[in-house]
Amino acid sequence: MYDHEQTIRDGFQKNFIGQFSAQGTQPDNPQSQDNSLQTLKELGQTATTSSLKSDIHIIPIIGQIEGHLVLPQKNKTTKYEHVIPQLVAVEENPEIKGLLLVLNTVGGDIEAGLAIAEMISSMNKPTVSIVLGGGHSIGVPITVSTNYSFIVPTASMTIHPIRLTGMVIGVPQTYEYLDKMQDRIIKFVSLHSRIPEGKFRELMFRTGELVRDIGTVLIGKEAVDVGLLDEVGGLNEALAKLRFLIRQRGEVFV
Repeated sequence: MYDHEQTIRDGFQKNFIGQFSAQGTQPDNPQSQDNSLQTLKELGQTATTSSLKSDIHIIPIIGQIEGHLVLPQKNKTTKYEHVIPQLVAVEENPEIKGLLLVLNTVGGDIEAGLAIAEMISSMNKPTVSIVLGGGHSIGVPITVSTNYSFIVPTASMTIHPIRLTGMVIGVPQTYEYLDKMQDRIIKFVSLHSRIPEGKFRELMFRTGELVRDIGTVLIGKEAVDVGLLDEVGGLNEALAKLRFLIRQRGEVFV
């Protein structure tokens, strides 16, 4: 008799991925295909035939990084509760050889961003990040958490002190808490990049460059020159570097 559990798994896989037959025909239930694609999009994935066969997994970090509070529907967000399980799955899947992180983010929740960054930095598989558009605020630690980082010439990185929203109690403990939070970010960035702690702190608190705020905007090569990121380059360079790291890692384990 055909195994009942296998039947359930086969049905789930067909509905979730929306497989096509060898002749290229559409699935029997178009509505099921649409629902499957929508589910994948919500997880930050796009279901294409080529990407499903690739041994490189791509995770986009886009919009605002959402933490413990749900942001309004009009906001484009990256939900950390979606990203973290993906990272675990990438690390555990033997068919996936490397991770490409694509960033265009305005920042967001500090602890959610640091959680993602710490997960990526502790992965055993090769990781490469590329900044397109911007990798601002808490996006900076996420960018440098990979083994190697790229930025396109027109992209920018905004470095500034942390901010609090909502009610703030004006007591010394509040300022000590803010200082500790900033130290966590500064130490992580300096540990996973070539920029010294003192230089990163100086960029964070620089005045006169941002309107109504303090901090620094680094564009393209400027981020590389200060030691924050590794190289100026686009998708081709990022994929080539990741392939190189994968081959290098394979030679180590042979």
